[in-house]
Amino acid sequence: QVQLVESGGGLAQAGGSLRLSCVVSRLTFSTYAMGWFRQAPGKDREFVARVTWSSGFTSYADSVKGRFTIWKDDAENTVYLQMNTLTPEDTAIYYCALQPQRFGKYDYWGQGTQVTVSS
Repeated sequence: QVQLVESGGGLAQAGGSLRLSCVVSRLTFSTYAMGWFRQAPGKDREFVARVTWSSGFTSYADSVKGRFTIWKDDAENTVYLQMNTLTPEDTAIYYCALQPQRFGKYDYWGQGTQVTVSS
């Protein structure tokens, strides 16, 4: 059973930084990518960033490009999200997710970690 556990959320001031971590208990045989998503109150969940497991290729939502960085640690089965220059609009519950197949869905999700940015 694959389990994803996020940590690192909390309260930050606007302009500040936070780092989120997501530990994967057991990588599936064909883990294609890991992603971060977020959901703000009253809004739909949205994509934030993704890293492909084999190549380390990254992609970002326009709203976070240049401020957030995603990377992986193969040895620790961990994906990180460094968030800099935070704004109140970044306030949301952040989820990590695992995409087993390239054109498939994100089948595994963490429980989420709250990020709150005060102005």
